[in-house]
Amino acid sequence: MSWIKKQILFLIESLWEIIQGLILFGLVFSGLGCALLLRTLGYNGTVISGIGVLVEGVALVLCYFIFKGYLKTEEEKTPTPKKKLD
Repeated sequence: MSWIKKQILFLIESLWEIIQGLILFGLVFSGLGCALLLRTLGYNGTVISGIGVLVEGVALVLCYFIFKGYLKTEEEKTPTPKKKLD
């Protein structure tokens, strides 16, 4: 019972990362979903590809800002020893 409780607490603590993953998943497939929607509405291939590329461009920009938070690394600053002047 203790193991299950630990796993549930871990999922609750990781909720923000799970939400970000779902957002990334939605952004990745947004162009495909847009293309399928436009195809069912009867638009031609030029309109579908143009709007699909536009949607994927916006999705890439949003993914960049989401991944930017993951890629930030803080470097530890080590104090440099001062040299004595003789």
